[in-house]
Amino acid sequence: MGLVRPILVKRINNEIGELNRYLGLSIADIPEDAEFPVVLSITLTNSPARTSETETAREHSFDLVLSEEYPFERPRARWKTPVFHPNIMMPQDGGFVCVKTLDNWSFGSNMTSFVMGVESLLAYPNPMNPYGTDSCIRASRWYADNKPGFDAKVSYGGKDA
Repeated sequence: MGLVRPILVKRINNEIGELNRYLGLSIADIPEDAEFPVVLSITLTNSPARTSETETAREHSFDLVLSEEYPFERPRARWKTPVFHPNIMMPQDGGFVCVKTLDNWSFGSNMTSFVMGVESLLAYPNPMNPYGTDSCIRASRWYADNKPGFDAKVSYGGKDA
């Protein structure tokens, strides 16, 4: 059993306000008589992520779907734009998003922390735990084979070590 409707709507609208402040948007509040599921369509801009082995895009869209059982039931996310990622399915494969924020969802979690988790996931894919789709497995292999490289040197007293 979820929250009574007026409290549920108030909580969702409070979280939409937080999301608006975080993302710099103006998503409208939902009315008290809104039908569920509630779907927030979110577009991340200036969030570079691969769309293939050779292409990168800076704009990505997903739907955040809330049921009447929110916040006791975690939201669902569906990716809507092409993405080459081990932990996010291509839209034609279902668009499911695997983020720890969803795995660890609790009553105290909120939509803004979820969006932050998605941003982090885009920047730091986990190639060791891909979805089983062809595109996710291919992305997993690519990310495992193309890890960022580092080079460093030490200097002290004005001299290289």
